[in-house]
Amino acid sequence: MSGGFLPVSAQEMKERGWDCVDFVYVSGDAYVDHPSFGHAIITRLLEAHGYRVGMIAQPDWRDPESIAVFGPPRLAFLVSAGNMDSMVNHYYVSRKPRKGDAYTPGGVSGRRPDRAAIVYSRLIRERYGQIPIVLGGIEASLRRLAHYDYWSDSLKRSVLLDSKADLISYGMGEKSILEIAEALDCGIDIRDLHFIPGTVYGTGDLSGLPDVLLLPSYEEMKKEKARYADSFRIQYENTDPFTGRTLAEPYPDGVYVVQNPPQPPLTMQEMDDIYALPYQREYHPSYEKEGGVPAVGEIRFSLVSSRGCFGGCSFCALTFHQGRIVQARSQESILAEAERMTKDPAFKGYIHDVGGPTANFRAPSCGKQLKSGVCRRRQCLFPQPCPNLTADHSDYLALLRRIRALPGVKKVFIRSGIRFDYLLADSDDTFFRELVEHHVSGQLKVAPEHISDAVLEKMGKPSHAVYEAFVRKYERLNERLHKKQFLVPYLMSSHPGSSMKEAVELAEYVRDIGYMPQQVQDFYPTPSTLSTVMYFTGIDPRNGKKVSVCRNPHEKAMQRALIQYRDPKNHGLVREALQAAGRTDLIGYGERCLIRPEPKEGRAAGDTGRGRSPSVKSAKGGGARGLEKTPQEKRQRKKRTIRNIHSKKKKG
Repeated sequence: MSGGFLPVSAQEMKERGWDCVDFVYVSGDAYVDHPSFGHAIITRLLEAHGYRVGMIAQPDWRDPESIAVFGPPRLAFLVSAGNMDSMVNHYYVSRKPRKGDAYTPGGVSGRRPDRAAIVYSRLIRERYGQIPIVLGGIEASLRRLAHYDYWSDSLKRSVLLDSKADLISYGMGEKSILEIAEALDCGIDIRDLHFIPGTVYGTGDLSGLPDVLLLPSYEEMKKEKARYADSFRIQYENTDPFTGRTLAEPYPDGVYVVQNPPQPPLTMQEMDDIYALPYQREYHPSYEKEGGVPAVGEIRFSLVSSRGCFGGCSFCALTFHQGRIVQARSQESILAEAERMTKDPAFKGYIHDVGGPTANFRAPSCGKQLKSGVCRRRQCLFPQPCPNLTADHSDYLALLRRIRALPGVKKVFIRSGIRFDYLLADSDDTFFRELVEHHVSGQLKVAPEHISDAVLEKMGKPSHAVYEAFVRKYERLNERLHKKQFLVPYLMSSHPGSSMKEAVELAEYVRDIGYMPQQVQDFYPTPSTLSTVMYFTGIDPRNGKKVSVCRNPHEKAMQRALIQYRDPKNHGLVREALQAAGRTDLIGYGERCLIRPEPKEGRAAGDTGRGRSPSVKSAKGGGARGLEKTPQEKRQRKKRTIRNIHSKKKKG
């Protein structure tokens, strides 16, 4: 046996006195027994309910014997691609292969296949025939019905059909997996498990479903993209466990893929019980010789306080996976985990994060959500905070204070993201002040994403004025507390609604605040997001209106380069983008220009060639952020000044 880890070999299974296992969990990730990994939660939960579980991590998909480690399980194979969609894990938005994989020993790539959920499931079918197979994890969850696949640029069928699996457990899956296990253990055939919330199954007969809502057929959606937008809107309006209806998607030959309504949210006690399971909180020791699993470094000293998100960003799939109802652990549960961290020999006194999808969400957005569910056609924060929103940070603040007070804890950081519009909606500034005073490591990362309100509307984000109000308040608090801390804004290029015009506006904003982003997120169309539907169909599913979409890879590269216009390697793309946008006024020597002209271009029109451009003379001496220089530019200017002084002395 390998300590407290679940068995990973037949030998370890026998050492436990087992002749077989009830479930075999096949994962695209390395085996990490930590609650930040879905496979750890599901396998420990099954173990806690008396089931014997064997783990096969990253099997060789070219060899059917690689999934025969334990022989056939008594009840079922459980299959997951891992903590990430395997295609996102493998490829950049440019579709070029990534060089590494943080979820693999040594960080090497190539240990899992493309479309891992499909490949693993077919491998099991090849080896074991009609043995029950249940898909789970984010890849299967977000591909549970027909979906746009960016990597093949096509509309794909439900992953249930392409994988030949029997069932999908979508969402976080704790409740549904226990119901599936109990039903199988009672002898119910997996082909008859049509009654479990949070699952998707295939059938040829809808007669027993009185409240089923029929979606557009797969063939209809292939012929007319607008029908896919219609389908997604219906799905989006039925993601709530209280009001969601059963959905059926027709396929040729009389086949239907049926999605049952989601499972109800976990109670606080259920969350506490899950995080109290006997995780080893480490990767399997067999990976030590390969250098361990890099992803563990990110979560080893981080605390999950909640799940779910009512933020409603269009480019985020959380609505489809974790849901909009926030579920939280108790303060006592989180404190107990923090105390265990402080006893780890590797702990240096710094807790890297206390949060979830959105760190400062610790409760449902309003009192009715746990009774009646979320609103079908209304967001909690967008376009403005709902009048029923409860903006209250008192519980989160109390939690952070208690963690800070633990012996051995020097600093508690918040890195999983602050929703700044929710922060401003709170009339009590105590949390904001303590955030600035205690929980920022020199830089606070926030996600305004863009500055164009037209683009922000498509993103489901608040107007730019809200972010500016947040910036002013953050700066005032830092000044009051005598701190020099900065904001690091996350920005996104080429999101639906962003043309070259909006991309240039964003570049000008970056110039005006004197900021040079090291990282920029080029919009990545991933399955089951509103933004991805806009990208594929050119239609906003929320209202049926047309949306301008940047699909050309070269144009996407230009939009991205504009945000990082100071990088010399981007100058060619930036010049091309400015010419395409009719903004050659931004090519020149003036302080407001983004790049210098090529030698053959000469001076830009209206450019004096020395000092300031006439268009910005009025800003002289005003301290405008638009006139600030990067540290590199300041150093270069200082060197030029020194050289000029020396040159004049020599001539004298």
